[in-house]
Amino acid sequence: MANTKSFIKIASGLVTALSAGYLIMACAQTAAPAPNIIARAQGESAPVPAATGFLGSDYALLQPAGAGSDQKAQLAYINPSANFSSYSKLIIVPVTFWGDNDTKLSAEDQQNLCDYFTNKLKETLGKNFTLVNEPGPGVAKLSVALTDASSAVPGLRTIAVIVPQAHVLALLKQGATGTYSFVGSATGELKLTDSVSGQLLAAASDKRFGSGAVTNAAVWQWGDAEHAMDYWANTIDQKLVTLGVQHTSTKQAAD
Repeated sequence: MANTKSFIKIASGLVTALSAGYLIMACAQTAAPAPNIIARAQGESAPVPAATGFLGSDYALLQPAGAGSDQKAQLAYINPSANFSSYSKLIIVPVTFWGDNDTKLSAEDQQNLCDYFTNKLKETLGKNFTLVNEPGPGVAKLSVALTDASSAVPGLRTIAVIVPQAHVLALLKQGATGTYSFVGSATGELKLTDSVSGQLLAAASDKRFGSGAVTNAAVWQWGDAEHAMDYWANTIDQKLVTLGVQHTSTKQAAD
């Protein structure tokens, strides 16, 4: 009887913890990878994205986000000697796909997702920064690669979010594996360089997947990947402002 009570207590605690985690996830459209239950027990972090070659020799500079860090990406680097305030314009290079040869993404899906990401970056960053097409003094170049993406399963995703019994199983799956049921994902890398010298100013590698938000229940198959790209575009925009890259309001005030 004692063993039975202990099992019930542990199970109840697990469900409570998972439910609390779900409430946090349900507030956002996209979520960062989480370690599975075994990795968590051993104090390990979620696995970081594998290098694809897009960043060349700069992978060695990337660092994981430490405890209490405001770093949004799983891996990132900021050049400590870079004078970000000296940059007033941005070149956004069209996003390219750098996945493995055995990727499950069709060439059409690759191009559509890259086009979406390119347009989202220009739309988001164009609100705060001056975008140009030619290199020059005071111009930083943003190069981004989509390195992987997976599609969601809208019908089963809806069941997992809405139906109580399926929802409990989805919570257990999220706790055991670190990802929610039937969601899509996207993985990407970026580098910010001086457009003239090529000096590396910043770099990052990150993966995001769909959350358990009810608003995501009926998302179309590439909706989670698009939400990840939306998140990255907004995060890049905010980070550039924080680093001191001159944005529109700053230049207007100076004028």
